[in-house]
Amino acid sequence: MDYPENLLYTEEHEWADYNEDAGTVTIGITDFAQSELGDIVFLELPDVSEEISAGDVLGTIEAVKTVADIYSPVSGTVSGINEELEDSPELVNDDPFGDGWIVKVTVSEPAELEELLSIDEYKKLID
Repeated sequence: MDYPENLLYTEEHEWADYNEDAGTVTIGITDFAQSELGDIVFLELPDVSEEISAGDVLGTIEAVKTVADIYSPVSGTVSGINEELEDSPELVNDDPFGDGWIVKVTVSEPAELEELLSIDEYKKLID
């Protein structure tokens, strides 16, 4: 799978899509992460309006063979969750960079985005 070049990445295999105009970051897990997890069967997501800090656990992903934490790449307030994942958690497997997005966060510390990985840095990590 091609990795979108406009996204930022974490060493824990989350991606972040920053919308500067809205001040929000859409967060998901990478194709590498979903392929390592296998078939995803359930996601536990945070509540909208929950305050989080960069590095905090945002929720968990349950796959057939394991459970993994989802970490927030930024600090802020949860402003949206992908409610479709309640009925269709497999969207994370099928389209991790699109319909399988997980949460949106209104960013309180935009400078934290500078600490995330570029596509080239992330590819070196997973190679």
